[in-house]
Amino acid sequence: QVQLVESGGGLVQPGGSLRLACAGSGFTMEDIAIAWARQAPGKEREGIACINNANDERSYSESVKGRFTISRDNAKDMVYLQMNNLEPEDTAIYYCATDRGPLCLTTYDYYYWGQGTQVTVSS
Repeated sequence: QVQLVESGGGLVQPGGSLRLACAGSGFTMEDIAIAWARQAPGKEREGIACINNANDERSYSESVKGRFTISRDNAKDMVYLQMNNLEPEDTAIYYCATDRGPLCLTTYDYYYWGQGTQVTVSS
C-alpha cells in the first residue's frame, strides 16, 4: 500500500524556520519525484517545490524561491522541505505528493498525497 506521511509542522514566529519531512511506504523515495504543496484557508492548493529523480533537479514556486529548499536523504528514504524566513502568508497545511514517476509535474496533479501537516506563522 502506497502511503505518504508528513511531519514537522508547528507554530513559528515570523522570520523563523521549520523543516518538514515526508516519509513514504510501499515504494522507494529515491526512485521517484516528490513534490510539496500547501493549502491556506479559503485558498486553492498551491504547488511550491519538487525534486525529480533523474538528476535531483529542483523547482520552486516564486512565492517560496530563495527561502525554501527541497532535498532528499536516500539513506533514510526521506524528502525534506527546509523553510526559512517564514512569513504569516506561509501559514497553510503542507502536503507531500507523488505519482511514482521520475519527473516533476508542472500541474502538481499527483495521484498520491499525504494527510498534511499544519504550519502556522504568527507572533
